[in-house]
Amino acid sequence: MDSLPRTLAAHPAGASPVEAGDVRQIAAAEAEGHAALVASAQRGDNRAFAVLIELYQNTVYGFLRARLTEPADAEDLCQEVFLRCYLGREKLSRAAAVGPWLIGIARNLLREHVRRVHRRKEVAWTELCLELDSLASEHEQHHDEALAHLPVCLESLGQSAREAIDLRYRMQLRMAEIGLQLKRSEGAVKLLVHRARAALRHCLDRRLKKAS
Repeated sequence: MDSLPRTLAAHPAGASPVEAGDVRQIAAAEAEGHAALVASAQRGDNRAFAVLIELYQNTVYGFLRARLTEPADAEDLCQEVFLRCYLGREKLSRAAAVGPWLIGIARNLLREHVRRVHRRKEVAWTELCLELDSLASEHEQHHDEALAHLPVCLESLGQSAREAIDLRYRMQLRMAEIGLQLKRSEGAVKLLVHRARAALRHCLDRRLKKAS
């Protein structure tokens, strides 16, 4: 049975050292578009796969951390991304680029995470990020483009809508709790949040179109 190289298993995301020979391999891989490295990893070369981890783990972890409230969840899912990559390494050669392929795995894992822990309030932020990520995909832009425009679009909302989004996604309050703070019914809060999300999508869509 295949097992993940010990480089990832022993070190969490962002903390996986490589040997001097591996550093030279990283430089060579970058110069050659990672083609030789990918080919070696597909043949079961654990050192080559460890170098792929070193090259991409910060990107994958950063993507996950921006969309999860708990660092431990980001570390766990980052490990799962590379485990799935290793077990499905025969698909590497069919990927247009390794980085986007790994981000695709990470995004799928986020969706699974949301379904698995749907009753936990901390997934609310992840759900909003996934929704906004879909806008960047529609415009064929980098996955962080939508989040980069988020602060400006939040400022464009009315005060009540901005407060509702902040209480729901940053403070992670339930709709009923938000209603108590805003002195509105739970139904009115749900409608307010729905309209605020629609306004955010419209703002982000407009800014992504302008940037493309």
